[in-house]
Amino acid sequence: MGGLPTGRPTLVCGSAGCGKTLFASTFLINGAREHDEPGVFVTFEERPVDIVSNVSSLGFELDSLIAQDRIVIEHIRVDPSEVAEIGDYDLEGLFLRLELAIDSIGAKRVVLDTIESLFSAFSNPAILRAEIRRLFDWLKDKGMTTVITGERGDGALTRQGLEEYVSDCVILLDHRVQDQISTRRMRIVKYRGTAHGTNEYPFLIDEDGFSVLPVSSLALEHKVMEDRISCGVPDLDGMLAGGGFHRGSSILISGVAGSGKSSLSASFAAAACAKGERALYFSFEESAGQAARNMRSIGIELQPWLDEGRLRFIAARPTFYSLEMHLAVMLREVNRHRPDIVILDPISAFLDTGNRSEVQAMLLRVIDYLKNRGITAVFTHLTHGSIDSAMTDAGLSSLMDSWILMLNREVNGEFNRELYLLKARGSAHSNQVREFVMDDNGIRLLEPYLGEDGALTGSARKVAEARARRVEVDRLAEIDRRSRRIEERRRKALAQIEALQAEIDADSAELGAMTTAEVEFQKQAKDDASALKRGRRA
Repeated sequence: MGGLPTGRPTLVCGSAGCGKTLFASTFLINGAREHDEPGVFVTFEERPVDIVSNVSSLGFELDSLIAQDRIVIEHIRVDPSEVAEIGDYDLEGLFLRLELAIDSIGAKRVVLDTIESLFSAFSNPAILRAEIRRLFDWLKDKGMTTVITGERGDGALTRQGLEEYVSDCVILLDHRVQDQISTRRMRIVKYRGTAHGTNEYPFLIDEDGFSVLPVSSLALEHKVMEDRISCGVPDLDGMLAGGGFHRGSSILISGVAGSGKSSLSASFAAAACAKGERALYFSFEESAGQAARNMRSIGIELQPWLDEGRLRFIAARPTFYSLEMHLAVMLREVNRHRPDIVILDPISAFLDTGNRSEVQAMLLRVIDYLKNRGITAVFTHLTHGSIDSAMTDAGLSSLMDSWILMLNREVNGEFNRELYLLKARGSAHSNQVREFVMDDNGIRLLEPYLGEDGALTGSARKVAEARARRVEVDRLAEIDRRSRRIEERRRKALAQIEALQAEIDADSAELGAMTTAEVEFQKQAKDDASALKRGRRA
């Protein structure tokens, strides 16, 4: 519900070196800085000057808060060699010193570090338990929000085994080493009166102090965006109906070694920077300078964006941290840089630092974290073998919104790169295989050439295209020859038709003349007969 219980004691326990004192210091300093709540730091081990020196390396400037009377450090030294247990023992002297320190600055917060040192000289367990309970009740009556640190005991959270029962909140810090990799984790053992996370959470201790990322409790409450982002390869954008990938989606680029995964992911980053956005690139194989040089050979310039600060490049070996620590570092850098796109290249490098289920759990947390902030995520994954084994080896595609598979196919003694867009949630997309070509002009996807034996690439594609061109030339030449022969026959036929038509016209003319002559003859004969008849009458 947002913090430690106000006015009640909180026990922070753990083994040596897990960060108890730093947690307590962060509690006091943030209270004085951000909430105007002065605090009292009671130390039973370290001297005040040592505490100030230890936290100064984290930029806390505890000495300035002490000078402003916002924090008071009380050093109560209890040396068993100098103490003799005679008669009854109580903490009345501690209460007096605490009350004086609290009243001197109007404190609202108190830290006791560490409580075992206070009782180290005394062996009567009944008195110890009574005084511990009395101490906690006294702090409650004063209304102090208190953090009490305690060393881990054998079979119990603390050495006395009572502090965890009388505390209203118990936080367990753990510093474990597995396979020579150290991890710090926090768990809230109990918290009276409120719901709380019960999982283990990784935390960091670095130049920013003590930081916790509750990545184990993320729910499916992702932002959904309709706008699209470009991958920097127009041909690949064109394979999706919307002209690009959905913003805030998770994109997996898997493929064999040398297939172009890093090149394509760098294209994503460069395209985002070119549009005025910010990109965060986590590389687990190449340094920033090496990546910038390599991408320059295919026309992708990363160095200007690195210099400008739009592109932040973080390179680290996967074995440098544990999985949880890598996760915490990545999410912390996301909060710092506030990118629009995040690239992890390659995530398969984590398989050597944990089993597959742990890697998938870590990546799921990253995906959820980025989705909740509307950040596009691009992951590359190294696979082995053919397309069938590559699909099986990935094992992470169900977590992704889009999946791009890249392969090197051997044909006629050469390897050619191929790209498959296997998956794109919420977008109609092409199911055709494309040849993936990189040169000085950047990345291009060639239209598929389907031969008798399937899609062809590289030299086989060129040979098939040349053969097709020759066949087409022969076909066109044959069509031309046949066209000429048909035209010649047509011309001859037209000539014959013209000659026959001339004969028909001559016969028609002769027939017409004969008909006319016959008509004239008949008319003349009639006229002659009429004239003869008239002559006889006369």
